[in-house]
Amino acid sequence: MTNLSYKILFIVFIAFVFIPHNKTQAQTTKEFSFINTSHLDYLYQKVKVNGKEFGIIHIYADYPDYKYVEAKGEGIACVDDAARALVFYIKYYGVTKGKAELDKIRMLTNFLLYMQADNGFFYNFIWKDYSRDTTFRTSVAEPNWWTWRAIWALSESQRFFLKKDKKFSQTIKPQLDRAVSVTQHWLKKFEDDSTSNYGGFILPDWLPYETAADQAAILVKGFSIYYQLNKNPEVKKEIENLCRGIMKMQAGDGNNFPNYAFLSWQNTWHMWGNSQSDALIEAGQLLHKSEYINCALKEIHNFYPTLMKMNYLNTFVVEKKSGSISIKDSSRYSQIAYGIRPMVYACIRAYSADHDIKTARLAGKIAAWLLGKNIIGKPMYNPNTGVCFDGIENAVSLNKNSGAESTIEALLTLLAVEQNQFAKSELIHYHNLYSVPRNNGAVE
Repeated sequence: MTNLSYKILFIVFIAFVFIPHNKTQAQTTKEFSFINTSHLDYLYQKVKVNGKEFGIIHIYADYPDYKYVEAKGEGIACVDDAARALVFYIKYYGVTKGKAELDKIRMLTNFLLYMQADNGFFYNFIWKDYSRDTTFRTSVAEPNWWTWRAIWALSESQRFFLKKDKKFSQTIKPQLDRAVSVTQHWLKKFEDDSTSNYGGFILPDWLPYETAADQAAILVKGFSIYYQLNKNPEVKKEIENLCRGIMKMQAGDGNNFPNYAFLSWQNTWHMWGNSQSDALIEAGQLLHKSEYINCALKEIHNFYPTLMKMNYLNTFVVEKKSGSISIKDSSRYSQIAYGIRPMVYACIRAYSADHDIKTARLAGKIAAWLLGKNIIGKPMYNPNTGVCFDGIENAVSLNKNSGAESTIEALLTLLAVEQNQFAKSELIHYHNLYSVPRNNGAVE
């Protein structure tokens, strides 16, 4: 072989070894998945009441054997978790097209319909005998979190079955219509444009329970899907009222804490369930309201990075005096998956609005909290089992129980990230960089 031949072989070798093979890497990223539904599928159970089948999600499963645990005084399963699971399985079916997921979507829909009370709102819990808990304070049929989640999930389900089974979709519609109608009527008790002073902040009085922006956000998400399906002008007006109120809950600015964060209720922010930015962008895209989107982007681009630098917080209370904002009180723990998912959703939705790759990557960075990029440096989610721990309790310890809320919120987070190539590549980068255990079962 000539010297020239050796040189050519050497160049080919160098190119093969050191030049990135983009197609192969893209295929690897596309095929790689953290999603494992084993634990959620375990929490799911199909039951029958008076000849009617429906699906439930067991609330608690405790470490180390993860046997079902009843919620004392409440019951074994609830609308809150069934609604979350229904939303997840609908989105996951888009990936799998699996018969098992399709059946769960139908059965969980049946459960939510079973839980609607005569007044149009929803009971939350069921007992061991599958009868509804109609009296406990977290279960009564009233305008509250579980009713808002039922509206959101049933709206998703009606939209889903319009394509898969139009006849079944029509069985959802009258009950969903009633839930939306009674909620609209209830919201009228809160006077539009009235405000109150909380810690120096002038806040709206027309959100649920006057200032509950966190609850309002779930309603906006449900109402937005409902409006897409039904084009009810009164629902559109309610979406606009709620979004206007949510925007008035924004505090601080780019240089001053809390850096455009949307307060959750009164002058308090808490980590769990803050879907305000996600809801505003969804409504903004639907109704062509750029001001909704711009407000949300301010929180995403300013508050989220600040919160990450602080290793996240559980809650804080702020006060405003003479135009200056100070933190009156705060706590770091516990930290839970339910606090992470809404931020990831907001980032992913923001990317769909402005196509800013940095925002998509931010979603992956936030989701890495599940894999160990958190204050104690320990994975919360195990891709080998689908178990997500219930929370970081303090600087050294985890709550290793794995109930429905944490499990579903983790799966919703990961599924959203895996649908965006930039977010997913960021999460995989963290996984590879820190060698988060995946195939050897090292994570409990």
